[in-house]
Amino acid sequence: SSMSPTIRLLEHIEDMFLVEDLQRRVWGADDAIVPHHLLLTVAHNGGLILGAYEDEQMVGFVFGFPGLVQTSTGSQLKHCSHMLAVLPEYESQGLGYLLKRAQWQMVRRQGIPLITWTYDPLLSRNAHLNITRLGAICNTYTPNMYGDMRDSLNQGLPSDRLQVEVWVNTPRVQDRMSKRPRGQLDLAHYLSAETNILNPTHLNHAGWPHPTASPHLPETPPTEHPALHLLEIPSNFSALKTADPALALTWRLHIRELLQDLFARGYLITDFVYLKGEHPRSFYVLSDGERTLGE
Repeated sequence: SSMSPTIRLLEHIEDMFLVEDLQRRVWGADDAIVPHHLLLTVAHNGGLILGAYEDEQMVGFVFGFPGLVQTSTGSQLKHCSHMLAVLPEYESQGLGYLLKRAQWQMVRRQGIPLITWTYDPLLSRNAHLNITRLGAICNTYTPNMYGDMRDSLNQGLPSDRLQVEVWVNTPRVQDRMSKRPRGQLDLAHYLSAETNILNPTHLNHAGWPHPTASPHLPETPPTEHPALHLLEIPSNFSALKTADPALALTWRLHIRELLQDLFARGYLITDFVYLKGEHPRSFYVLSDGERTLGE
């Protein structure tokens, strides 16, 4: 399409029927649909539903609502982003980024300091969008969050999720939401800084990555220098899952164990690196939490 996409705030019932329809086209399962009446109520009570349009057709949306997070000093307001969808044929056009960026602008205008949402930790593209491009950080892992899901994307595996945090007013987030693309650190930068790969993988005979049986976990407590660690995940998990469901489950349990362990030790995910090539590679970057939160 020659036109650039536009993002609109949705507030009318007609829009909500379109959002419902778009969900069906993306997920295919009726039990996964957020209905029009709930969408409308949320939109009229401080929540946000934003639509992405190409040539006057709605091709994506993001949906969230105000929530509370319990802190040591009481409860704090946040925006809970529940759903983001883009039609498959529009997937690689950066619409997810534009929708999340518009959401961030609106939430900032509402004066809310934090946006959270969840995603599957094994999805490399989502990790790239959330961590690298939007500046989210993460130290919360929930095993099998939604129970056994029946839609085609999630069938057959425990629905483990990471909850990511976007701190709306931090320099880190403002920098990544600005249209200036940031100089992306690649794997070579991390390896030249002697960053440890916790779970170096090897490819099996079919070309799929296998996790290592004995990960190198960091010492506790961390040494003087804030150590960065790399945690590898498959670069195309959905293809791997289709080809080898047993290996997919192995990866699920491997990453679950490692991330829960690292988060318990005070590490958090602060970056994500994707290495192109014939066998692309994907890595989370973990930092010692106490030192990095203020960035």
